[in-house]
Amino acid sequence: MRTKIGLILLFVTLTAFGKTVTISGFMRDASSGEALIGANIYISKIKTGTTTNSYGFYSLSVPYSDSIGVIYSYIGFEPQIKKLYIKDNLKLDVTLTPGAIALNEIVVSGHRQNENIETKQMSIVDIPVRTMNKLPAILGETDILKVVQLLPGVQSGSEGTTGYFVRGGNADQNLVLLDEATVYNPNHLFGLLSAFNSRAINNVTLIKGGFPAQYGGRLSSSMDITMKEGNDKAYHLDLGLGLINSKLTIEGPIVKNRASFIISARRTYMDLLLKPFPKILSTNYSFYDINAKVNFKLSDKDRMFFSYFNGQDRAAYVAANSLNYDFMFGNKTATFRWNHILNEKLFVNTSLIYNGYLMDLKTIQSSFFAEFYSKIEDYNGKVDFEYFQNPKNTVKFGFNYTHHTFTPTGTSGKAPKDSTLKVINPGIIQTKIASEAALYINDEVNLTDRLGINIGLRRPGFQTGNTSYYCVEPRSTIKYTLTENSSVKAAYTVMNQFVHLVPSATASIPTDIWLPSSDIVKPQRSKQIALGYFLNLKDNSYEASVETYYKTMDRQVAFKEGTRLIEQTNIDSQLVFGKGWSYGVEFFLKKKAGRFSGWLSYTLSWTNQQFPDLNFGKVFPFKYDRRHNLALVGVYELNKNWILSSNFIFTSGNAMTLPGGRVSVYEGGDLYNGVFDVYTGKNNYRLNPYHRLDVAATYKHKGHLFHQSYDGELVISIYNAYSRMNPYFVYVDVEPASKKAFAKQVSLLPIIPGISYNFNF
Repeated sequence: MRTKIGLILLFVTLTAFGKTVTISGFMRDASSGEALIGANIYISKIKTGTTTNSYGFYSLSVPYSDSIGVIYSYIGFEPQIKKLYIKDNLKLDVTLTPGAIALNEIVVSGHRQNENIETKQMSIVDIPVRTMNKLPAILGETDILKVVQLLPGVQSGSEGTTGYFVRGGNADQNLVLLDEATVYNPNHLFGLLSAFNSRAINNVTLIKGGFPAQYGGRLSSSMDITMKEGNDKAYHLDLGLGLINSKLTIEGPIVKNRASFIISARRTYMDLLLKPFPKILSTNYSFYDINAKVNFKLSDKDRMFFSYFNGQDRAAYVAANSLNYDFMFGNKTATFRWNHILNEKLFVNTSLIYNGYLMDLKTIQSSFFAEFYSKIEDYNGKVDFEYFQNPKNTVKFGFNYTHHTFTPTGTSGKAPKDSTLKVINPGIIQTKIASEAALYINDEVNLTDRLGINIGLRRPGFQTGNTSYYCVEPRSTIKYTLTENSSVKAAYTVMNQFVHLVPSATASIPTDIWLPSSDIVKPQRSKQIALGYFLNLKDNSYEASVETYYKTMDRQVAFKEGTRLIEQTNIDSQLVFGKGWSYGVEFFLKKKAGRFSGWLSYTLSWTNQQFPDLNFGKVFPFKYDRRHNLALVGVYELNKNWILSSNFIFTSGNAMTLPGGRVSVYEGGDLYNGVFDVYTGKNNYRLNPYHRLDVAATYKHKGHLFHQSYDGELVISIYNAYSRMNPYFVYVDVEPASKKAFAKQVSLLPIIPGISYNFNF
């Protein structure tokens, strides 16, 4: 009998010893109910932890114990230490209170301090909105894409654009997602602001290499932007007044602690300010954008979200004997999402998404006119699962399907003498229909205490008409921890891209036309390998890294030399195809703690292309091949009220194509009046280097208005402090008297002082 009792006790003891329990739940801001994305959950006793996903959900399995201490933390919030007595799986939602404990840290990661060492991903950056709000702002407005351009491996486009280029890729090779909806053009014209209102944004994640399998469809980067959900505790009004634009944000509970909303809108009044001076200022410009979101907590396991975005730009430039244009473009998105917790380890998100894009550009120079028109509509359905097997293994898998409708065309010719231009009729343009789908699985696992891998497989497919493409995209990243404060990582990624933006080789301003893959236009394909060394210094106060990469890009798309678009022309037949390759090294040093903080970013890189039907088949530099790209960022917290910040940018000049001479041909046609440009090589000219210094001062205080207390913020900024006239574009003009051709540089943005005041009630 004693033997039996002893065996039973031994069995119970062994079972309890081997048993694991799971703690899961959501982490949110105690003051607003907003999800804390990338927040930390850590158990120091067993040196195990995890982070919340993009909805604030976490799941952590731990060995059975009488009690366990769990640390919940997030940058800018007071941490919580909870002692838990767990006998079974536990559902525990945690709220953190904003506090001053970490507000003196400027970081570009929302994870625990050594996350850059321990994570099994590389070339990925999280940018909390708190970081953006401390950096210099143009016209008093913080800008997501301006911050992104300060990171290694990322560079800006021409002066006056917020487009960005990652590791030698073109602008269309960056996937930009706003609450999972694709935004085809994330810019407001002239680069004054991006299309994203920071008042409506919760978090931004940029991936430029080592892509997890859930991301696809682009070759160079993925930017995942999450909108705020709205305050479910109390109503708030945020009003911002600036020199050329104003913004208004309203948020609050629909049902307290269960449902909330946020509406945020911006509009510039540059068009109204410029209207009285038509003879002095030849530019007219306006934009607006609207963000809205509602969410409902249906139960402890179910939550629904609906988000909406609409933004539009209008611009015109009129000048005698010069290039004139009328430009309109805009984006529109809508996303419905349903979060469901199947069990404490399995999380699923289902999304239905719409996004649309429209661009219409009309230009005239001398006697030549052109119009470019591009419209896209997408309907997308997707299901994503996250399985938190244990602290050492997390599996993600899912499926998505997108229905594309493209409407691209262009027309050009000699302008009639009465200046009555033929306008494209969108109703008769032949549309292109395509379907895109993908299956993926991704496993992130720690093999040992030092060795971890992130391995995935994506299987995309694309069909248009009778043409189909099916691809296989392996992904892998391996991490080896050298010491507690250092690690090395290596990544290999294959990506395919089925939609293409075809920029004009000779037009002076953006003429971007989007096209789907077809029997003529093959999917673009890239292969990238990357190797990095990551180091933290002085108790994680400093973070340093060096990454080197090599990327090949096949089936690149461009217009034929001398292409003249005519309405209803099959644009596919006007294209040529080639390859590109890029390689370089990226250096990053960041000071995270103390009253003075910031970072230094430097990239040395080369990017070349080769098309059999361009440039006589010879290799030529990519338009945005820039040898040197330097960014310096500094933030100084003078006291509890004043924050001073600045950034300096230097990049080598863009490459562009300019004619080496002109030839007159007798009776040579009427398009160019018998005068033809002679080109000696593609991208044979370099623009002047680009450099700029921005400075800003932010004053925060509390005030009273109409017997109501509010948080006030005064932002004083200077964009391009020493008024460097950086090139926007260069075009060829003719001197009327001598008839000699010359290159003329156009610069848009001199020194721009800005002041804005924000009220938060």
